[in-house]
Amino acid sequence: MPHEIISGHDMSDWPTTIEVRGARVHNLKNIDVSVPLGELVGIAGVSGSGKSSLALGVLYAEGSRRYLEALSTYTRRRLTQSARASVDEVEHVPAALALRQRPGVPGVRSTFGTSTELLNSLRLLFSRLASHQCPNGHHVPPTMNVALMKPITCPVCQVQFYGPGAESLAFNSEGACPRCQGTGIVRDVDDSTLVPDPTLTIDQGAVAPWHMFGIRDVMQQAVVQLGVRIDVPFNQLTDRELDIVFHGPEVKREVTIPSKSGKVFDLNLTYRNARDAVEKALDKANSEQKLARINRFLSVQVCPECHGSRLSPAARAPLVLGINLAQVTAKTLDALIAWLPGIGPWLPADMRPMAASIIGELTGNAQRLLDLGLGYLALDRAAATLSTGERQRVQLSRAVRNQTTGVLYVLDEPSIGLHPSNVDGLLSVIGSLLDDGNSVVVVDHDVRVLRQADWLIEIGPGSGSGGGTVVSTGTVEKVSDDPASRIGGFLSGARRVEVRTPVTPDRVFTEGRIHLETAPLHTVHALSLDLPRGRLSAITGVSGSGKTTLILESLVPALRAAGGGERLPSHVRALDAPGVARTNLIDSSPIGINVRSTVATYSGVLDDLRRAYAQTPDARRLGYKTGDFSFNTGKLRCPTCEGTGQISLDVQFLPDVTIVCPDCHGRRYAPAADDVLRPPKPGPGAGEDEDAGALSLPSLLALTVDDALARVADLPKVHARLQVLRDLGLGYLTLGEATPALSGGEAQRLKLASELGRDQRDAVFVFDEPTVGLHPLDVEVLLGVFERLIDHGATVIVIEHDLDVIANSDYIVDLGPGGGEAGGRIIATGTPSQIMDDPQSVIGRYLREDQAPRHR
Repeated sequence: MPHEIISGHDMSDWPTTIEVRGARVHNLKNIDVSVPLGELVGIAGVSGSGKSSLALGVLYAEGSRRYLEALSTYTRRRLTQSARASVDEVEHVPAALALRQRPGVPGVRSTFGTSTELLNSLRLLFSRLASHQCPNGHHVPPTMNVALMKPITCPVCQVQFYGPGAESLAFNSEGACPRCQGTGIVRDVDDSTLVPDPTLTIDQGAVAPWHMFGIRDVMQQAVVQLGVRIDVPFNQLTDRELDIVFHGPEVKREVTIPSKSGKVFDLNLTYRNARDAVEKALDKANSEQKLARINRFLSVQVCPECHGSRLSPAARAPLVLGINLAQVTAKTLDALIAWLPGIGPWLPADMRPMAASIIGELTGNAQRLLDLGLGYLALDRAAATLSTGERQRVQLSRAVRNQTTGVLYVLDEPSIGLHPSNVDGLLSVIGSLLDDGNSVVVVDHDVRVLRQADWLIEIGPGSGSGGGTVVSTGTVEKVSDDPASRIGGFLSGARRVEVRTPVTPDRVFTEGRIHLETAPLHTVHALSLDLPRGRLSAITGVSGSGKTTLILESLVPALRAAGGGERLPSHVRALDAPGVARTNLIDSSPIGINVRSTVATYSGVLDDLRRAYAQTPDARRLGYKTGDFSFNTGKLRCPTCEGTGQISLDVQFLPDVTIVCPDCHGRRYAPAADDVLRPPKPGPGAGEDEDAGALSLPSLLALTVDDALARVADLPKVHARLQVLRDLGLGYLTLGEATPALSGGEAQRLKLASELGRDQRDAVFVFDEPTVGLHPLDVEVLLGVFERLIDHGATVIVIEHDLDVIANSDYIVDLGPGGGEAGGRIIATGTPSQIMDDPQSVIGRYLREDQAPRHR
């Protein structure tokens, strides 16, 4: 094509929108929607409405799939493949990247510094600008010779040597500590765990590792041949016998192993003493599940050689301003930025331009992290210990730093974990993506984020089968004025979340109090805290201010220890909580570890349903028992997927692909299960569908909680449990839905299902950011759940940033004023009205803007 035709192309003809036609992913009901390009598009809707289905299941799925399909097969086989979305047509979708609500948990070698790539710049800084150590231990002043790859001459001993490259300072490579291999921790066998009950004999399983790892019988045969008695209590063995059990050599011994058929095999087995059994199992542990089994026999300690820095002595030798790389990475990001300006004046004049370049790049990359409120994190902080919100913000900062153009970024709840003071920083980062010529789609419930959108798409109006349609689209003003919109009133400020009215200040502690005193821990100072019994308390503060340390690492373990008659954690100086016997931590961690865990199994209704179906005439006629209706082990489970509802395909040169089972279509049961029908019977609470046709168990499990309620009216236990799920705002979930796929907020509420309705006067409930993924209307439901718990006598404590929850609380504890070293203090306490009037409170400023004082 001639160049002038390309250069003269009229860009006004370029597409301005992504056109989606006939989208049917999950609960989307064949929707058509236009998504503007080059703008910030917000997608709103109640939980389960289909927001993520549109954003991730259609826009991201198609954008990433089409990009990957343009790559060679050789390249694609190393990448995770995306299935084609269930949609008629998607036009003009760019290459897409997604920042998910739950980024993957990094490996043991990943730190905040490596995941942000700031450590790369610091290694370069220490390689080029440091005072290096000669082989005889003398430190040489900084010199350009390192960058010029010339030998350095030590002015003391005249020896010549070369400065280390940046790779030599990496704990993932040449600079790793030889003792811990760059992990910063060492795992040693804890002898005290190997024989937990010494009154047992070896024959009774006294040596726990042999029992745990399935080698008990063969090791017992071998140890007998080595002269150890296995029929006397372990604490009566001689020192010689104990030495053989714990430290005996690897020797071959003949043992016999019976097979399932009854035959006996003779094997020449290597004896493994109790310590060796653990160490061999540790070497073979290639999954978190296997490692979890072994951890009970291990003591995990900071590496005594590198003191947790992960670096070898050689990597810790270069000095900048008198400190080494390990000491610099131990600084918080805020402290690092404050330290950098001193480097230039310390260097010779000819090195300052190079220093300015390295420091400028490092500072520029760090600025986005500061904008996102992560300045309190130390660079050597293990990435696995970061919260999901912190990991997502790290992802977002990297996306901006890459300076892409023409990419579609799909952000799933980027406001998670953000204090109101950090939302402006988030919006600034999103603005940078847009300025670079990208398109941004944000799935969010925070009205402060949604108000900044150029275009809104609201999905709903309800959840599950009640959602999946386009309720409203347009500018923020248009959606705010749309009577069909369920978010509009919250956007305009015409509606607020008001479920409960906080008690007046004089009534806060009338039901009693919990008193806690702590010593300093991490960056949190020594604190004295009082929380009211029988009330809703909100713990607030910017990220890193100490909320987790105070509540999850101090109060919760202290209450549990006191309730169990155990010693308080060492840093807890005092606890006074009379009458508290149960402490329930309700966090957003996934429920279940595999797809066999479903809403029906977790809530306990499946067992009752299996019994009910086993009592039907069809089941009796066909000879089916209760156990046959289990999709895990029963006769009626699908033989193809073995009851998981999905199968993994080996696509030879490409990665394995997981698809819905082609035989049961995700229903988990074989076709024979549909031969057993159970008609709905009249019962208390029967709904309009009382006379509907009979259903098989697989068909019932495919219904939502709301739809299933009328079908089980004659099963009081099942009906009551499903009603609780509806009351928790989970009526849109299907009974057969896999629980690991639930959002954090859904998981939290499902964990509460067994607690509602009980007498809770001896219970404390602690919620860690329970509003994750919740629409303002869902927040109203959540506050109603809190009120029910309190009405039954519970004490409810929430760690929260959501202004609606905070404004509905009876008591607020505000930590801060900043994060990390700038936080860790209680700066204000009181009712919402008192906090709004307190000039020291950070959250108070935002409450004043958003709320007005209320009392009851």
